[in-house]
Amino acid sequence: MPDLGNIPPTIWWEDGTVRMIDQSRLPLVGDLLVCNSFEGVCTAISGMAVRGAPALGVAAALGVALWSETAGAGIDDLRYYLDELDRVADEIATTRPTAVNLKWGAERMKRFARENSDVGLDALRPLVLQEALAIRTEDEERNRSLGAHGAALIESGSRVLTHCNAGSLATAYFGTALGVIFSAHAEGKIVQVWVDETRPVLQGARLTAWELRMAGVPCKLICDNMAAAVMRQGLVDAVIVGADRIAANGDVANKIGTYSLAVLCKEHGIPFYVAAPSSTMDLTLVSGDGIEIEERDEREVTGVTVSGVIEPRTSIETKALDALTEAGPYPLGMTKGHQMELSRKGGAYQFDAWLRVAPPNVEVYNPAFDVTPAEYVTAIVTERGIARAPYGISLAELCSGTGAIHELG
Repeated sequence: MPDLGNIPPTIWWEDGTVRMIDQSRLPLVGDLLVCNSFEGVCTAISGMAVRGAPALGVAAALGVALWSETAGAGIDDLRYYLDELDRVADEIATTRPTAVNLKWGAERMKRFARENSDVGLDALRPLVLQEALAIRTEDEERNRSLGAHGAALIESGSRVLTHCNAGSLATAYFGTALGVIFSAHAEGKIVQVWVDETRPVLQGARLTAWELRMAGVPCKLICDNMAAAVMRQGLVDAVIVGADRIAANGDVANKIGTYSLAVLCKEHGIPFYVAAPSSTMDLTLVSGDGIEIEERDEREVTGVTVSGVIEPRTSIETKALDALTEAGPYPLGMTKGHQMELSRKGGAYQFDAWLRVAPPNVEVYNPAFDVTPAEYVTAIVTERGIARAPYGISLAELCSGTGAIHELG
């Protein structure tokens, strides 16, 4: 089995706070975020400190529980508590619009609180926290089951390509698409993983490549626009990606660039697999046409964000950096719109920077996701089994539980 011991948990509850790895700075800076309020969780979600559909579902649940344990603790009227919990859950659910797991986690917490409200407010609050913790535990269990199902699709000696990050960092633990890869590698089936860099935020380069190296899975990083050339050379045996929302007909919303990979797979005769838990299915949507696509900050496209640590080599450098950061983070004056801030980090100094690469005032279109039509999807792997076309039937059966633990379609 790949060694996942070096990969930290993504998000968890500790000492009355929600804690998470700040994925916006990985892999060169490993910061821990401590959220003391549900508003802090919302900020972490919108800033992509925590991301990945399953992880967002857990974040929503823990965010609601955090409100219950903090601001909600001062409420003594049950009806008002339930109304406020609904409001908080709704606010969290709308922080990012495309990933259905975010809404799924929030709605599950709302439903749980109302269904168990007859125990009284004092008994309900600890139950709300227990439910959020259960959602986190269940996520890892689902991912491990999903990985085992998906590994059966991978042939021995495979070279697999993946896009974005659907690894442990995108979940409570273990991963979806990377969960399949981890499981298949444990069975000796994976020769190499091609890692798309995943523009513009580089989740593949920053996160997936890091996770695979930490787990000891052979991988090579490529630019997104190299995938076609690698396929044409016959160097890809399967593509497997995660998902942020899957419609009833099998249309799949995932990180921008996924659709082009699916088209390339069809042209080159390569299976295109999607790995996602049942919580990512949105059977209320007839097709992917109804999926809202998030558009993000133009600066993700017009420049690059970098973080790192400066280790001074001389006492002169240390004195200079101490002087700059003595009063707290120090923004450097830079030309051409570049931005950099220095701050102390233990015995060293951290920098966070945004560097412009595009001309000023250029117009930008930055959709964070695209939708892959079901006709391009070879199979959808869930914790309950594997679905194939016609997805309108197989996904409904899997989500209802009647198709568990076997292949459908």
